[in-house]
Amino acid sequence: MKKFILIDTHAVIHRAYHALPPLNTPVGEPINAVYGFTSILLRILRELKPDFIAAAFDLPGPTFRHIAYERYKAQRPETPSDLSSQFIKVKEVLQAFSIPVLEKEGYEADDIIGTVAKKLEPKKDLEVIVVTGDMDTLQLVRPGLKVYAMKKGMTDTVIYDEKAVEERYGFGPEFLI
Repeated sequence: MKKFILIDTHAVIHRAYHALPPLNTPVGEPINAVYGFTSILLRILRELKPDFIAAAFDLPGPTFRHIAYERYKAQRPETPSDLSSQFIKVKEVLQAFSIPVLEKEGYEADDIIGTVAKKLEPKKDLEVIVVTGDMDTLQLVRPGLKVYAMKKGMTDTVIYDEKAVEERYGFGPEFLI
């Protein structure tokens, strides 16, 4: 069976940023989120051995949700400046690995992941694994689609299939919103 890995890039970058202490390059540029993201990427490549891989990215600016509800994510704090500067570096890492970046103005990475997952409805010869730190993605779990999630920090991971979702919540992924 072939494996298609979809990375929820922003979620993984945020996880790495908050899990690691501040790290800087010799010239003082912050690099902890890039280092953490790259560590996770290398582990995914080594452990999951994907046949296909893509990274979904959020773009700056409002999404269709902000247009529908102006207070969407209004309570969310501003992205720290030492994190913002690292998004470009993560894109450079993905480019170095020839991993395509999926992004679309007006949409979040979650929307892109959900769309790609829907387009890749279960196929007998393809398993889709979403790599994320965002548990909202568990609603996508179904036969042929799993979620590789970081529970705590960056090294404590679990792969959620339908049974694992039910064991954690007491009901299946079809009831998650």
